[in-house]
Amino acid sequence: MGKLKSYQEQLQDIVEKGINAAEEQQKKLASKPFDYAEKLEAEAREYSVKTLRKRYNGYSKDLFEQLRSLNSRFGNFAAELVAKLEKEAAEGADAVSEAAEDVAEAAQDAKKSVTAKKPAARKTTARKPAAKKTTAATA
Repeated sequence: MGKLKSYQEQLQDIVEKGINAAEEQQKKLASKPFDYAEKLEAEAREYSVKTLRKRYNGYSKDLFEQLRSLNSRFGNFAAELVAKLEKEAAEGADAVSEAAEDVAEAAQDAKKSVTAKKPAARKTTARKPAAKKTTAATA
């Protein structure tokens, strides 16, 4: 159970890191339009709306690429985790199977041993009933 707890903690850490990274990216992206708007105010003739849109879309694209990359890494981690669990389960099943085979062999050996040592059937002799003794008082 210790391994499963460790896997669970690792999984939670990965998800937490992903959430933190997504939050950080969202804050960066959310601040960009305001940064651009401030620059636009200062230098209105330098930027066009099309340029702002292009940059915004570029940042958005980068964010989603990073999220896809995170998802891919998470998928790889989950696949490794599942492989480890399947391997441990298979090893446990093999051990149980081997133990069952050993028990079956021992049972067969015990059965053969009991069959070989079985005593021959005894002959029973018929007993004659004991004769009644007569006493003087009964006669």
